[in-house]
Amino acid sequence: MAPRKLTDDELDELASRPGARRIAVENFLFSIPPSATPARMRANLELDTGLYHWNAETVCAIREGLRRAFTPATR
Repeated sequence: MAPRKLTDDELDELASRPGARRIAVENFLFSIPPSATPARMRANLELDTGLYHWNAETVCAIREGLRRAFTPATR
């Protein structure tokens, strides 16, 4: 299943969480490729977290964004 693009409102909500680094959250979630898998994105998140020393709030916001991106939308 291909990830869905998060809406601007969703990105803003996640990036606005207290303590989260806005640019990191927006850039990571905006750049999810259509061919991405949840496992690949979790691995990428772990690498980037270590590389950029992201705090827990930033990581939690990105994880929530990934959960949303890989959960089928219900109508």
